[in-house]
Amino acid sequence: FPGVFTGIGEFTIHKEFVSAKVAGDVASLHDPALDRILDFAGQVGLVVILHNDIAMPFPKEGQTREYYDDLKGVLKRHPDTRIVWAHLGVGRIIQPLKNHGRFIEEMLNDPAFDHVYFDISWDEVAKYMVETPATIQFSAAFLERHADRILFGTDTVAPATPEKYHGVIAKYAPVLDRLTPEARAKILRTNYERVFDEG
Repeated sequence: FPGVFTGIGEFTIHKEFVSAKVAGDVASLHDPALDRILDFAGQVGLVVILHNDIAMPFPKEGQTREYYDDLKGVLKRHPDTRIVWAHLGVGRIIQPLKNHGRFIEEMLNDPAFDHVYFDISWDEVAKYMVETPATIQFSAAFLERHADRILFGTDTVAPATPEKYHGVIAKYAPVLDRLTPEARAKILRTNYERVFDEG
């Protein structure tokens, strides 16, 4: 059905408690099937949404960003596929790493990842970005610098009311209120429209 679909996913590779619940083989960033799917998406113009934590849950001493380099390898192998990395690689039990923003910025500044976008949906991600005055300041400056590559969303787990569902944007208010109107509009709406309209 050409012209009907603009995206594919969400794909869950290494994601907290979710990965273990998937039937069949354990998902892996090294599985050739993932490369075949990403190749196909690039050929037909589908945007891919990919869930993959930056690190393992409950890391032991010395374990950091176990999945980061492997994920970069996958992303780099598919330069013709628009890929959205969901939640910046964090979650309920995957806390931001020390220098987490720098790891993400490393990719944002590398032309080899120009086809990759970064999703900040989920109230769990918002929680980390508004945790302290320092994280609010850092997050606002980070989003302003990279406003063309950030996508917002209202992801929240099992919202019981519309207020809970829409609460994500309220949680982000301390960061969003520091952005220029142009950057705010890109992150909240126009990046999404551009990326998926071109899908």
